[in-house]
Amino acid sequence: MSATTTDVPRLRVESATIGYDKRIISEHLSVAIPDESFTVIVGPNACGKSTLLRGLSRLLKPSAGQVVLDGADITSFKTKEVARRVGLLPQTSIAPDGITVADLVARGRFPYQGFMRQWTEADEQAVLRAMDQTAVTELSGRLVDELSGGQRQRVWVAMALAQHTDILLLDEPTTFLDIAHQIELLELFTDLHHVGHTLVAVLHDLNHAARYGTHLIAMKDGRVVAEGTPDEVVTVELVEEVFGLRCLVVPDPAAGSPQVVPLGRERPRREDRKA
Repeated sequence: MSATTTDVPRLRVESATIGYDKRIISEHLSVAIPDESFTVIVGPNACGKSTLLRGLSRLLKPSAGQVVLDGADITSFKTKEVARRVGLLPQTSIAPDGITVADLVARGRFPYQGFMRQWTEADEQAVLRAMDQTAVTELSGRLVDELSGGQRQRVWVAMALAQHTDILLLDEPTTFLDIAHQIELLELFTDLHHVGHTLVAVLHDLNHAARYGTHLIAMKDGRVVAEGTPDEVVTVELVEEVFGLRCLVVPDPAAGSPQVVPLGRERPRREDRKA
């Protein structure tokens, strides 16, 4: 998990072309993830958000350009070495049937196992620490299949934390969760950010992105349209350009971050319709 000794971010994309088979999603894409930031990627459906995250995690290899991790092309690392540096919470995660919470979290230690190195006290402590951070210790003996959606998502985060990586990539982590569990999970990510983790998340909710993110990347049609702080990115003009949405941008009364209030279509007033 060694960071570079320069001010250049540990994880970045340089002039990359990324896609699936012959379908190109992004060309000449360059973006850097600020170290120790909570970076959120936003944009409309099918704009390339998850594709970018897959490229950052090495699940997708650029056909041109490169993804750089700690000063080297990410493809130059062995799989386990990448997993010791970058943790990934994919969009859909399926646990094996009959597995307990503790056993699933323990799978996060797989990058450290090998023929000559088996389970150690350090592995045990990493698992216990990850479960404590995500408040799932009391669930350790429960079957993952028996848990609620919010509990399961916390367990998957714990497994990623057990990898003991400084960088966590989160692909739509709040999807299918109710609002209370969404906020609970985002608060957890904020706590992790505050203790030094670099987080990169794909979120659909622009207001959540603005409230919790420290650095936003706005995408459209496979390209980065804007990036910066929430105040710099979440503007009336950008929301209309990227999402095609007329809106007002007002301060969040609780956090002070910019919040989007959709205007919707103009309609005649009720009394005018009766006339």
